[in-house]
Amino acid sequence: MRRTRLETAIAQAIESGGRSGQVSGTDARAAAVRPAMTFRDYMAMCLYDERDGYYRTGAVRVGRSGDFYTSSAVGTIMGGKLAGYVAKLAGMQDQPVTVAEWGAGTGALALDMLAAWETGRPEWKPEAYWLVDGNPVHLAAARERLEGSGAAGRTAVDYMAPDEAETALRASADDRSVVVIANELLDAFPVHRVVLRGGVLRELGVAEAADGEGEGAAFVYAEMALSDDRLEAVLHRDGIALREGQIFEVNLDAEDWLADMAARIRRGCLVLIDYGHEARELAAPHRMRGTLLCYKDHVARDEPLLEPGRQDMTAHVNFTACMAAAAAAGWERLYYDTQQRFLVDEGVLADIVPHDGTNPFGEAARHNRAIRQLLLSDAMSETFKVLVLRK
Repeated sequence: MRRTRLETAIAQAIESGGRSGQVSGTDARAAAVRPAMTFRDYMAMCLYDERDGYYRTGAVRVGRSGDFYTSSAVGTIMGGKLAGYVAKLAGMQDQPVTVAEWGAGTGALALDMLAAWETGRPEWKPEAYWLVDGNPVHLAAARERLEGSGAAGRTAVDYMAPDEAETALRASADDRSVVVIANELLDAFPVHRVVLRGGVLRELGVAEAADGEGEGAAFVYAEMALSDDRLEAVLHRDGIALREGQIFEVNLDAEDWLADMAARIRRGCLVLIDYGHEARELAAPHRMRGTLLCYKDHVARDEPLLEPGRQDMTAHVNFTACMAAAAAAGWERLYYDTQQRFLVDEGVLADIVPHDGTNPFGEAARHNRAIRQLLLSDAMSETFKVLVLRK
């Protein structure tokens, strides 16, 4: 089977990494020890390889033409409510406020928020709005969307890669307060996967598949010693006791990002919106295989070793871990609840528009359906959480 360039790069990284893992199998391959890389590093290459990573290949990944939707795709409701909430947060500051949307995608949420401020709902505007995304195609699409709409009005809008935004944050830490919005950002970070085997915590790695292995994939799972002492420490800190054979995802990158934002922002807030649960729910008996899923053409599957770079990979966010890491970094928790509760707290029920029901495709009916979908759709409004942190 001919390998893609990314599969070849992953295989080379496995061989040169200096780690090994135990691959289960049958016959002569039983419990074979081979070179392996951590699943976290494999996932990072699949998503962020500079040439062939899923988020770097030049394709729009969100929306109808992509592989998944975000809550900002459901009408303008979420953007409008966030615009009002950010204005409240800005009222707590005594400096000019910049809004930085991290992982801004193609600008759907930015458009709704800027439009709300421009039309005076609420009567407040940020000094600047930064759209931050690592996919240059997303940034180009966001620029085209916003500049064609006129929604920004007199608000200064900048389009930045993450490293540019990180530099700008540190350079202006004394001059401004910052509200960072991260809508479905943390779930896109690569995760470590651990498993309890024989009463010992092991880490899932990835090795090259031998002949007859992998069921069409170039790679197979391998179990290895923990690559980072923090993996076991996180489980202990969060009160997690895994069952034999249970897999659990640990997002150290998310914890590092929260600490990095704390170091770069002197005054401001983080508004985190993502799907996930607290630790005990994520480690519940019905979650023996963890929560990691892949998405392609809006279809979910549990096959991360197939088609590297050609499918999204994501895991539920551990909000217990996020809150613990945030507190350790100096953040104060300002709000935490489900997305459903957040929208209700921000008055979404009062936005339901009366109509006679004669035109189910009219503007009022579509507006009400958008509210209903955000509040009730497949229990996602309860799976999504809103965590707000302040410094």
